[in-house]
Amino acid sequence: MPSAASQRGLLKLMLRLPALRGQLQLLCAKNQSLASLCEAYEEASSMLDRQRRLAPLDHSMISEYELICREIEEEVISVCIADTGT
Repeated sequence: MPSAASQRGLLKLMLRLPALRGQLQLLCAKNQSLASLCEAYEEASSMLDRQRRLAPLDHSMISEYELICREIEEEVISVCIADTGT
């Protein structure tokens, strides 16, 4: 059973990657590495949101967490592409 953080990350990824929504739902239920990526995305995107609300803004931290989120999104896309090839 996926954790609450994994579920929140999945929902955020489904919003961010609408073309993969259905596939993400199906894969997350059976692929533990994707569930872990969803959890990592939840943590990174939440930290990014917190950084964006801080005053003064720390642009280097914002850039770092934007990069982390993009990298996780790319990895999720790779997992989905690999799944369609099997």
